[in-house]
Amino acid sequence: MKFKNIAMAMVFIANFAACSKDNNDKAHFSIDRNTSLLEWKGSATDHFHTGAFRVYGEAIAANGIVTGGTFTIPIASISNYDLPDSLKVQLLDHLQNPDFFNAVIYPDAVFNLKNVTALSETDTARAAGNNYRITGDFSMIGQTHPLSFPARITLSPDSLQTTAAFKLNRLTWGMTSFNDPSKPLYILPDVEIKLNIKAATK
Repeated sequence: MKFKNIAMAMVFIANFAACSKDNNDKAHFSIDRNTSLLEWKGSATDHFHTGAFRVYGEAIAANGIVTGGTFTIPIASISNYDLPDSLKVQLLDHLQNPDFFNAVIYPDAVFNLKNVTALSETDTARAAGNNYRITGDFSMIGQTHPLSFPARITLSPDSLQTTAAFKLNRLTWGMTSFNDPSKPLYILPDVEIKLNIKAATK
């Protein structure tokens, strides 16, 4: 009986050590909301506007690979790059009203990262400097849909940087205002997105 108890204790210790090693292999990164941006470009047929949102949240890496994360985009952080101050406030207020983000009811957009896979050597996205494909669920104005895009991920033991450029179809998330080509103001469905996420270990 004594030998059996010793054996069980040794198994427990081995399992605990294995779990500890798994935990130690994981790195948790906190996204710097002061330097991390989601930049946007929305276009009509004859003009466009550009701006950015702040981003915060965390990412998790294990064995040198990003495995998960949650990135939150506060809608109230929206900014505009191209308009004078007298018109900027008018645009930003409109973008936060029910025609677009409906920020009073849906104050945040959230991306839950589910999977990161390395791009193959023949993937055309590599031409833009990307090395991975990021896949997850993106929630905006009350709807959640899958979102996948190529990105460049640079990972070190104490820092993480992700850059990406892709298009997001606003209609998929129910942002359907100004979507009639026959009307005076027609906004194209695709919004151009540029990500620049910077994070450091917690």
